[in-house]
Amino acid sequence: MENESNPQAGVYLHIPFCRSRCSYCDFATGQYEGPLAERYVTALSREIESFQLDNLPSVDTVYFGGGTPSLLTPAQVEMILTAVHERFAVEPDAEITMEMNPGALSVETLRDYRALGVNRASFGAQTFDDAELKRLGRRHDAADVRQTIEYLRDAGFTNISFDLIAGLPAQTLAAWERNLNEALKLQPAHLSLYLLEVHPGTPLADQIRRGAQPQPDDDLAVEMYELLLDKTAAAGYEHYEISNFCRPGFASRHNSKYWLYAPVYGFGCSAHSHDGHTRRWANERDAKRYTGLIETTGDAVTELTELNAGDVPAEALFLALRLMRGVDTQAHATRYGVNLRERYANDLARLQEAELIEFNGDNLHLTRRGVLLSNEVFAVFV
Repeated sequence: MENESNPQAGVYLHIPFCRSRCSYCDFATGQYEGPLAERYVTALSREIESFQLDNLPSVDTVYFGGGTPSLLTPAQVEMILTAVHERFAVEPDAEITMEMNPGALSVETLRDYRALGVNRASFGAQTFDDAELKRLGRRHDAADVRQTIEYLRDAGFTNISFDLIAGLPAQTLAAWERNLNEALKLQPAHLSLYLLEVHPGTPLADQIRRGAQPQPDDDLAVEMYELLLDKTAAAGYEHYEISNFCRPGFASRHNSKYWLYAPVYGFGCSAHSHDGHTRRWANERDAKRYTGLIETTGDAVTELTELNAGDVPAEALFLALRLMRGVDTQAHATRYGVNLRERYANDLARLQEAELIEFNGDNLHLTRRGVLLSNEVFAVFV
């Protein structure tokens, strides 16, 4: 993982198209339309090529997120990556991730992506229970997940990640354990394991409100989380961030940038950027309006935020505390000029007494209990 005192920059590319929308999703996505996708890719490439910033740093991660970026043709992916390489100094060993959907790709297309430099694949398995997948509005089944991993390996991918969601409506602890067993049997390089969040305005939230789906059980979700900690550790996975687990050497370099307060430059509709200091900006959320803005004005930024310099050290602190390795308080002081032990003396003492955090020399990190109650810890610093 990166040096937290001097992290490198990353590039995020938002591809908003999906074949269908999942019931729990609140991301900026929409139905795939071929003509719009063509215009969108051209606009996205134009936005990247025209990006201006003084002292633009080199980047060592590029992330195609969405949506379903793998709906793009290899030629469209090549066009976008060409724009990235022309505008940014991309490190030779850069991690280039593409989010994909299970069961929707051929070995030949995956080989084309791999030849273009995509070297990390990430997709949402979510559950290995076909009935649960159907309730979530997913178009794949468990067999598709197994086949996708086989295809990815045949295409030359070794850095493969997938997601599971715990705490689904009506999901039992035994069903969750079966999911974990199935996931670990496939031996991915990386696993992201989340507790279900019900976002207002999603179909799932409406189903729960109407009683069509049961309300998720928070106490059961905690049991599920503790089970996954035990099972992943026994299988040799490193728990490196609250929701993320990896084989040694396979932590997500791109996602780590957010936790280490590194610069990330986002392109595409709804993409957010952060300069690693006090400046943030975000693009128009709607894909059609974004495309039109780039075509007519060359700019789709709709939100610009200048952070209070005094808030930055606290925000950087609680983000870094998501990492199991914790925060090097000396490195934090060097980067932000804040002595954490002095500024938060009373809060830190209270959190230690509650056994939510602990110090190991200059290192501050969450305890296992603190991981389970992490939002209570983070609230102290917000």
